Amino acid sequence: MEKPNKVPTQCPACNTQLHVQRMHCGACGTSVEGSFSLPILVQLNADELNFLMQFIKSSGSLKEMAKHTGHSYPKVRNTLDDIIKKVKSLEAS
Repeated sequence: MEKPNKVPTQCPACNTQLHVQRMHCGACGTSVEGSFSLPILVQLNADELNFLMQFIKSSGSLKEMAKHTGHSYPKVRNTLDDIIKKVKSLEAS
């Protein structure tokens, strides 16, 4: 199965945050237009999403994450703190 394209979040010309303008239902043909923000998780980069997926698979155990990634516990904790900080800033904007 072919991997679907990731939704672009930044303008390729000026690097500004993109917004969804139109959504379409392929089943019935209904379209909805407006200005919609992208979901926060879509706005995270691939490394951040991968970290969160591993975190979930590790049942939220930073100790398990450290063992799985081969990084120290403080490095894993700092990575999570950075993602939390980013998510909070995206929520605020």
